[in-house]
Amino acid sequence: MAFCLLVEKRFGVSHAGIILFPLTSEKQMKRLIRSLLVSLLVVQVASAEVRLPNVFGSHMVLQRRKPVPVWGWADPNEKVTVTLASQVKTVKSGKDGKWRITLEPMEAGGPYQLVARGKNNTVTFDDVLTGEVWICSGQSNMEWPLRSASTAKTEIPKAIHPQIRQLLVKKDLSLTPKDNMEGSWAVCSPETAPNFTAVGYFFAKQLQGELNVPIGLINTSWGGTHSETWTSREAMNQHDELRIVANKLPATQEEVIQRGSERTKALVQSQQDGLPTAAEEQTWAKVDLDDSAWKTMNVPGDWEWGGLPTFDGVVWFRQEVIIPEGSKLNKMQLRMGSVDDNDSTFVNGQLIGSKKGSGVREYTVPDGLLKPGRNVVAVRIVDKGNVGGMVGTPEQLNLSGESLTIPLAGKWKYRVASVFASSYKPGPNTYATQLFNAMLNPLIPYAIEGVIWYQGESNAGRANQYRTAFPLMIQDWRHHWGYDFPFLFVQLANYNAGNGDSRRGSTWAELREAQTMTLQLPNTGMAVTSDIGERTDIHPRNKEDVGKRLAAEAMRVAYQKSESNPSETSRGPQFDKMTVDGNKAVLTFRNVGRGLFVNDKYGYLKGFEVAGADQKFYYAKADLQGNSIVVHADSVAKPIAVRYGWADDNGDVNLYNQEKFPAIPFRTDTWKGITEATKFGDKGQ
Repeated sequence: MAFCLLVEKRFGVSHAGIILFPLTSEKQMKRLIRSLLVSLLVVQVASAEVRLPNVFGSHMVLQRRKPVPVWGWADPNEKVTVTLASQVKTVKSGKDGKWRITLEPMEAGGPYQLVARGKNNTVTFDDVLTGEVWICSGQSNMEWPLRSASTAKTEIPKAIHPQIRQLLVKKDLSLTPKDNMEGSWAVCSPETAPNFTAVGYFFAKQLQGELNVPIGLINTSWGGTHSETWTSREAMNQHDELRIVANKLPATQEEVIQRGSERTKALVQSQQDGLPTAAEEQTWAKVDLDDSAWKTMNVPGDWEWGGLPTFDGVVWFRQEVIIPEGSKLNKMQLRMGSVDDNDSTFVNGQLIGSKKGSGVREYTVPDGLLKPGRNVVAVRIVDKGNVGGMVGTPEQLNLSGESLTIPLAGKWKYRVASVFASSYKPGPNTYATQLFNAMLNPLIPYAIEGVIWYQGESNAGRANQYRTAFPLMIQDWRHHWGYDFPFLFVQLANYNAGNGDSRRGSTWAELREAQTMTLQLPNTGMAVTSDIGERTDIHPRNKEDVGKRLAAEAMRVAYQKSESNPSETSRGPQFDKMTVDGNKAVLTFRNVGRGLFVNDKYGYLKGFEVAGADQKFYYAKADLQGNSIVVHADSVAKPIAVRYGWADDNGDVNLYNQEKFPAIPFRTDTWKGITEATKFGDKGQ
């Protein structure tokens, strides 16, 4: 005996068809029918439930004084009623089950209940406040949690701020726009505050104190990410250079994973002898190693662009160095610029230094280790994710001593020693648009006041292109939300990324310039942090001043705090124009507030350089005369250009206004920089 059941393509069942159940008795058949009917009823009820995306939840903050969209899913053509305070709105879902209503603007207040009711269920969110909502996004310096900030020990125990809440968006990737994400709202307390974005926390604390309204933070950030992964495919197609990249994007996430797996497997198989044993790897620093079968790569540079895309693991690099006879080899140093992430460096088989984390490497070579003739430098690099390799500038890579400098930039031999599992998976920078799709699109069109953004470190190598890529991203976000909300960002702090300056060129200075140029967009503001970074750490622990400076800009840009009173200035001096008087350059500034101020007990201005027509920069003497700066150098008879704070590590700058906001680093020239030729997608990404 058999019972036949025709299953329709409904209620989430993916295929219609006939299922045969062998039965042994009529009683068994009746029991089965009851069970199946109950199961189908459960499926039907579940499918008919009203749902809202996870951007909504208990303890959330809704934007005051703006229309508030509320949206979700239900059965096709189902009536959905949404209630908040005295507002009651009803809408019918579309044929695709999607629905959306818009609540009328409300003043700050609460707590309220937000209720969404359908025919079969009711969704209730408790402890809902109305106030100011800000997106917090970018890379690791925005992601950086309060527990790791310099003031964490004193700040966290007193972080009792029930009107400050955070929605932490879980990290995710997608090549197509998602309509939901994982995350939940948390009320700020000593138990939850350690996981708040530190910059966002101090920003919210300052704003809450000034506005006396609830503050909601939506923290969607991911360390080490490029701006292009936060930009939609639609926007990239509007950009001549980025359109090429967008056209090469895989169609599905499955294709991404497949490509990564195939690429990494092919890489390992391409090595003549595959991966080494531990004993074999120990021989790779030796001078007499036969590396003729090793591949070559231009160094320095991110190895993801040089032949190891999406690769995380261990790679050895070797370079043969020929030293001329008669060379004086006293006090020799090996300089490599920045390495990402960890290195162990050998000269002629001897370990001369190792370091963990990104940053400049300068290792002393023991006297007598180098010899005239053939020598070998070997570097073992461990990369745990994102960028990998020797990533400084060519000028930083050399062997140098008292009377000898040997450039080492160029082709190096390399070989993979081990592959980490993360190599087979796509990373956030593997392809553009992924974080926009997975971590931003699900938030749209949640009503917000604006965005605070801390990113740019990962784009420094393509700083010139950031002049267009960053404004493009801002306009992209505004287009999707449908209004030109305030967008506030942090200018890169001082950090010795690769000893860059006016003589060698500085990628970080060029990135800061690109950020300053973005202020041409309406409703933007920038917090300058050149004075509060850390020379050897890309993650400054002082997040409190960053948050406060962003809050000051928010009061100006978002809340129209008047600047007619100079004491209410929210930003530092910005270069206006230069005139030349003999051998001196005279500089004037905007945003001087109550006047320019030199933050030095002796009154010495630092960070200024001047150049003539030969484009060679010299450290300059700078004098404060009223609200002007007069700059000169004995070596420059006729100044053509002045630069201020033009270096990776520009922490010596000390020009402020009386309100203690630092001046924006700048240059008066437009001479070609070192990042103009580097574009996103040059290596096929």
